[in-house]
Amino acid sequence: MATEAKRDYYEVLGVGKSASPDEIKKAYRKLAMQYHPDRNPGNVEAENKFKEATEAYEVLSNDQKRRMYDQFGHAGSSGQGFDPFAGFGGAGGDPFSTIFDAFFGQGARGGSRGGTRQGADLRADLVISFEEAIFGTEKELDYRRLESCGPCGGNGAEPGTEPTRCPKCQGSGEMRVRTFLNMVTVTTCDQCNGRGVIIPIPCKTCRGEGRVRETVKRKLTVPAGVDDGMRIRIGGAGDSGPSGGSAGDLYVNLRVQPHDFFVREDNNILLQLPINLVQAALGAQLNVPTVDGDEPLNVPAGTQDGTVFTLRGKGVPYIDSSGRNLGRRGDQMVVVKVRVPTKLNDEQRELFQKLGETMGMDHFEQKERGFWSKIFGS
Repeated sequence: MATEAKRDYYEVLGVGKSASPDEIKKAYRKLAMQYHPDRNPGNVEAENKFKEATEAYEVLSNDQKRRMYDQFGHAGSSGQGFDPFAGFGGAGGDPFSTIFDAFFGQGARGGSRGGTRQGADLRADLVISFEEAIFGTEKELDYRRLESCGPCGGNGAEPGTEPTRCPKCQGSGEMRVRTFLNMVTVTTCDQCNGRGVIIPIPCKTCRGEGRVRETVKRKLTVPAGVDDGMRIRIGGAGDSGPSGGSAGDLYVNLRVQPHDFFVREDNNILLQLPINLVQAALGAQLNVPTVDGDEPLNVPAGTQDGTVFTLRGKGVPYIDSSGRNLGRRGDQMVVVKVRVPTKLNDEQRELFQKLGETMGMDHFEQKERGFWSKIFGS
């Protein structure tokens, strides 16, 4: 059975491709209010439209995700949570949570049952070299996260005692109030602080929190072809959830160190190659550095300043939105920079003067005197 094609995100929100962030936000808010499940109980079509609008807003309201979508379409926004490297993290949380919290408050999602909530997402920066970004690498991350408390098993109660169900919220961790617009407002239970249980005797290790902060180590595989500013999501590597809730994610922001002489431009690598006047005029056989090692380059006679030579396949690997290597690389562009000497000794100056004479060029001082003599007639 064929899968129904996804609608264009701009079409879903009813905006043009040049729409500003404010226009996108306004369009989404209008659709969200119209199709929100609390306003359309039991209406499956309205619920699907609400989810479709939310998914579109999740992508178009984020500059990086929007650029990926504009370039690659739905393939550029695929993956859980719509993160370009979501495939490296495994399972994550609710992909709409950020949107719901921003517009309707945490209660608009219906909350979590039984007082279990997802742990917080964490962020870390990872600095890698220019070569590591091109060829990929494996790194070990050290960071601090909330882990489930061992002695109490994460329930927050002193070993030998058990938590009891909250009598106010009946274990849901939430209090629901219907507003005059017939919308349900959900707030955290103030008696159990959203946990759904009361801790009679708190655990001495975690002080009733059920979690303790520890330093953890985790190996991270950085795929070949990543660029500065990209991020990798590791699902379930964030803080453990309170009361046995699922863990959040860890987002690793990549920072690529600049190279001494290579410059990256998309999937190509630029290199400025200085040569002298003699090499430019007579030609030369040179060894040019690449990320794969030196490559021979024939500079033909008469090469001009700014000439560009292309070394095919010596650039950065192409990857898709999930970090998968596409099996091809960009090129290295070698830009010639002809160096003109600024200081000449007597012998060199004489040689250049003779060269100028053979090329039919008068010495500059002679031309200058001839010019002023025409002006003043002397």
